[in-house]
Amino acid sequence: MEYITIYREPGRYAGWPANYGIWNWGNEIVVGFTLGYMNPDEVFHTRDKSKPFISMQARSLDGGQSWDVHGTPCRTPGNRGLSADEHMNPGMGVGDALDGENAPMDCPGGIDFSHPDFALMCAKTGLKAGVSSFFYTSMDRCRSWQGPYKLPMYDQTGIAARTDYQITNAKTCTLFLTANKQNGREGRIFCARTENGGESFDFLSFIGPEPAGFDIMPASVRLADGRMLVAIRVQGEGSDFQSAKNWIDLYQSDDDGKTWSYFTRPVADTGKGGNPPTLTKLLDGRLCLTYGFRDAPHQMRARLSEDGGATWGEDILLSVPAGNHDIGYPRTIQRPDGTIVTVYYYNDSPEGERYLAATLWKA
Repeated sequence: MEYITIYREPGRYAGWPANYGIWNWGNEIVVGFTLGYMNPDEVFHTRDKSKPFISMQARSLDGGQSWDVHGTPCRTPGNRGLSADEHMNPGMGVGDALDGENAPMDCPGGIDFSHPDFALMCAKTGLKAGVSSFFYTSMDRCRSWQGPYKLPMYDQTGIAARTDYQITNAKTCTLFLTANKQNGREGRIFCARTENGGESFDFLSFIGPEPAGFDIMPASVRLADGRMLVAIRVQGEGSDFQSAKNWIDLYQSDDDGKTWSYFTRPVADTGKGGNPPTLTKLLDGRLCLTYGFRDAPHQMRARLSEDGGATWGEDILLSVPAGNHDIGYPRTIQRPDGTIVTVYYYNDSPEGERYLAATLWKA
């Protein structure tokens, strides 16, 4: 395995690439993340909530060996950082700027989802009741983004979108999203679909029943036989966020997302606070699931399935132990030569900076 540092600066907090997305065109890879400042006095995430987070993306042209890091080239509401409202003090996030400059607008349609250089990115205004979401599109490999475009509320108490989608053809794309539950708390997974080039994304189906804790952060693949799989970050019911049990479940659909059924549990424990999965279909047909394990020894892990997700192998360790639980949120792609690139945020010590890293490995 080879360990690569993508972005690292003393005193800075680079985090949560799973909220933004990863895209690749052969050995050209782009990943999104957010960048703020450290505050070691904070308890779970040691970020400084009094300072702004800004939207960033990193690009590699050599399969993840080297990276160019810069601000995300998109318009954001109020020129504020995307999908980081919950990590800043009230009044600092995009949720407080939706009626001003660069406000989300209706999508005019006409998106060609089959364009060879296409990418889509979702964004959210937070996690609590009343949050809303929007999306961007790119036709030039993330060198510029069009949007923001509104997503409906779907008669839910909130929509907290991270980036996960499946393209069917030039006009048809399915988004996998998280709604707030009826009581306003996060969350419940569902999918929405456009068949008119993005002019509208209509509610398609819930994925699983409303949970006692939360189901959030879907990661989907479509298999060669047409079956769709979605891995979900799950937290059970508990007295508080850090004491509740966390795991990863897998759901399947045999009818193009119209209905879903529970399939299996690839990971029974993801540690304190939990961590989202990635789900990647490898070139040889196997499935690769990557995630962060937030209990000691605090590290990145992967599991492989050779039977379409029915059973999963033992953990493959993708990193040395971290300083504490504040890690993970991975995204994973596979290069044409078979090398797997898993990107995540990490730390070497509880008080040390949070940085963006990648593991290059073979399965």
